[in-house]
Amino acid sequence: MWNAEQIHAVVEQQRLFFRSGATLDVGWRLQQLKKLKTAVVDHREELERALAEDLGRSPLEAYFCDIGSLLLEINETMRSLRRWAKPETHFSGLHCFPSLVTKVYKMPYGVTLIISPFNFPILLSLGVLTASIAGGNTAVIKASSKSPHCTALLDQILSECFPREYVQLVDGGHEIADLCLSERFDKIFYTGSPKVGVHVLEAAAKHLTPTALELGGETGNWCIVRADADLKDAARKIAFFKALNSGQICININQVAVAQEVAEDFLRELKAAFTRQLGPDPLRSSEYPRLISRSAYDKCAAAAEACRDRIVFGGVGDAERLRYAPTILYPVDKNEEIVQHELFNPLLPVIPFPDREIGALLDTIAGREHGLALYLFTRDIPWAKDVLQRQQYGGGCINEVCLHMMVRGVPFNGVGHSGMGAYHGEWGFREFTHPSTVLIGANHLNLPLREHPYGGKKGRAKGFFIRLFER
Repeated sequence: MWNAEQIHAVVEQQRLFFRSGATLDVGWRLQQLKKLKTAVVDHREELERALAEDLGRSPLEAYFCDIGSLLLEINETMRSLRRWAKPETHFSGLHCFPSLVTKVYKMPYGVTLIISPFNFPILLSLGVLTASIAGGNTAVIKASSKSPHCTALLDQILSECFPREYVQLVDGGHEIADLCLSERFDKIFYTGSPKVGVHVLEAAAKHLTPTALELGGETGNWCIVRADADLKDAARKIAFFKALNSGQICININQVAVAQEVAEDFLRELKAAFTRQLGPDPLRSSEYPRLISRSAYDKCAAAAEACRDRIVFGGVGDAERLRYAPTILYPVDKNEEIVQHELFNPLLPVIPFPDREIGALLDTIAGREHGLALYLFTRDIPWAKDVLQRQQYGGGCINEVCLHMMVRGVPFNGVGHSGMGAYHGEWGFREFTHPSTVLIGANHLNLPLREHPYGGKKGRAKGFFIRLFER
């Protein structure tokens, strides 16, 4: 068990290592990323087993969600890092004459703290570490105590790759996270719930530490199925996503709003999609993941029981194996308590609405805390594009789910209660670096335009040229 003295010692060792300048060389950073990639590839089967032990993931789901996505992130970073890190050159402008050249250097913050969650314990720790390394920082990773097999394996992998003064994993519960937060870091990246995100920001504020937050959203992510949607396609994708990791995904669908004109047809397609993908008994499927803990299972089961009279599919669980079947609740009103908070489980409330009243539904969504994702299913693409440019949310899809976060070169982020900051690819590099502007001055041909006196004939001449140059 870690204590305050040990954590403080690690932070100070990393601060000294950072000040040595070793992390500044881009070639050296690329070597560290190569080590990380090699380790992930070499330990792939062990990582898949750890994900199965902690979350009940099948090998293919483990690779698709955590390992493969991580390798994509590392590969993109290795391919592009030299270009990202290259200083920018800008023309200073005539008003700065004769100092005409300005550089923007992409400077690392220093010692970073990464607090990762249980639901994607590999991707959301090593993926963020990739961005930190790319930026030239050192890192302390506080991994989740809820996924102990993954945390133990991560500790082993990182110890094999890096010295502790460069990268160190710290395990333990909330009390250990608080010990980490009491230290002065130069950058904090937290992934988790909005409630804990507030706590992280409060701790960071004591040291004025810049912080990135990736949160799930207080009132969850919406999916809207319009009357003109391809119902079979929508149901197929929604069922896949809701079953993935048993609903324990920050960008997962929290509730589906479906046009009441097609609600019964949609429900029929959704039930068929769940059955086709997981079989008649998901609890016996070797491919269906489990909830992370007994408390998470009990919370899920209690929420389902409170809506027992409206369960139209699923509604059964296995407490011993921590599995709860994908469960459709219908009909649910948009103002009910179950759609006022993030579920983070396989329950799926379905809210019917008159398709002609889509504007009122969008007003309701806009009036609640901003989600991390928004999904629209419709054949009216211009309408969908317009909505997605007016609503406030992290990211989203039209006639698709979740894949927006796997596109190379684009940011993944939240807004408000769903987060702040962004990462993935170059956006992660930017998140872990500070752009420092440096003007290169000249000591010849300096004009006295900015110097006193500002009055009289000379002042009027200076004023003429200043107004000419600064416009």
